[in-house]
Amino acid sequence: MALFDKAWAVKTGGRFVLRIEDTDRNRLVAGSEQQIVETLDWLGLRPDESPVAGGPFAPYRQSERLDRYRPVVDRLIADGHAYYCWCSTERLAAMREEKAARRQDTRYDRLCHGMTRDERAELPGFTEDPTVRMLVPDDAPTTFHDLIRGEVRAPFPDDQVIMKADGFPTYHLAVVVDDHEMGITTVVRGEEWISSTPKHVLLHRWLGWDMPQFAHMPLLRNPDHSKISKRKNPAARLMWFKEQGYLPEALRNFLQLLAYPPSAGDQEVGTFEQFVAGFDWGRVNTVGPVFDTRKLDWLNGHYIRELTDEALGDRLVEFIGETGQWGADPDPAWEGVVRAAAGMIKPRLVRLSDAWGQIAFLTAPDDSILVEDAARGQLKDDAAAILDATAEVIGSVEPFEAAPIQAALRARLVDQLGIKPRLAFAPLRVATSGRKVSPPLFETCRILGRESTLARVAALRRSL
Repeated sequence: MALFDKAWAVKTGGRFVLRIEDTDRNRLVAGSEQQIVETLDWLGLRPDESPVAGGPFAPYRQSERLDRYRPVVDRLIADGHAYYCWCSTERLAAMREEKAARRQDTRYDRLCHGMTRDERAELPGFTEDPTVRMLVPDDAPTTFHDLIRGEVRAPFPDDQVIMKADGFPTYHLAVVVDDHEMGITTVVRGEEWISSTPKHVLLHRWLGWDMPQFAHMPLLRNPDHSKISKRKNPAARLMWFKEQGYLPEALRNFLQLLAYPPSAGDQEVGTFEQFVAGFDWGRVNTVGPVFDTRKLDWLNGHYIRELTDEALGDRLVEFIGETGQWGADPDPAWEGVVRAAAGMIKPRLVRLSDAWGQIAFLTAPDDSILVEDAARGQLKDDAAAILDATAEVIGSVEPFEAAPIQAALRARLVDQLGIKPRLAFAPLRVATSGRKVSPPLFETCRILGRESTLARVAALRRSL
């Protein structure tokens, strides 16, 4: 939704606003606001107005705007559009349970409507601190226009609580007041809020305020078509993508494809600027898209290969440094090794998190390379002789670059000694990496350097 908000704001010359709606104090999670800010910043979707950026309608946290809401509530009560409710939570729960047992509508029964405090106090289920409820008329509107869905019919609204007993407004009142005061023209939110929109329409009408446009986005689904959630899918926590090594530009591209599938002939890979240029609410797919990371992996690999070797090196150094993949006591030269190896491993990367596992051996001490069983199985009876010949070539080849190293080893091992290439180069691969499969062998030697390559060859030779 932030992506589509930002696209619409850019296309129309508007402002993208981040407002922290924190009036439900029971559900407030420490650090969640910071995570929202960091996620949007990482994705390149920085708001034009926010608690961090400021703006003409600050403050942008609802908990800091409480003085705006009480006068509106008092006005609604004075106009007969709202009333006090002294019902305890126990009484409300019992009422709903009884109605449900009779298969009746479980909406509030308006016991408190028209009563004074003293009158209500004479009845059971009274609580000292009242809430304030909307008085929904029998002819309340249940339809509204949606930018994505057209004419929408929602359920008939309940007498919604708009001010809680603790003096904090509920979401429904606070967003209407803030949307009006901040000049919000387009409200983009998930489809689960469709049922609440008639309440917001009523509040706008009662207060005589201009109505914003509404756009209700489809909810993302797990592969089993259930609603995406942190319990079932770690991807519901957006910073998971950064931790897994996805590029923000790939994730933006993926998210726009989920709810905005390309038309026939359109390319799936596109920039945010291209997305903005062709943006149309009417093209948003209303069927809950399935969140499958296989497509994201493909896109991420594409974007990685589009980077220059230098740019990829920068991203890998930042990612590996932030995630601590290099361990507690890394070789100080690891950054240089990562930058040098970036181009070599680029074709093999799907995520940035794949990189360190492929190149960590380059920073290991030369005499501590662990040889995998599968790699050792490649060493034949003539491995010692091949390593001796390899060391001789490595010691003299000039310049010590991938192409000359390959040419010199091929001339000696394949052409002169008649060893098949697969068998000729296997001992060197095992010596340098300890693996059966590794990044390009001769680039590996170049990055290690002559001295380190010879030391690893000698270490494997001694172990035979």
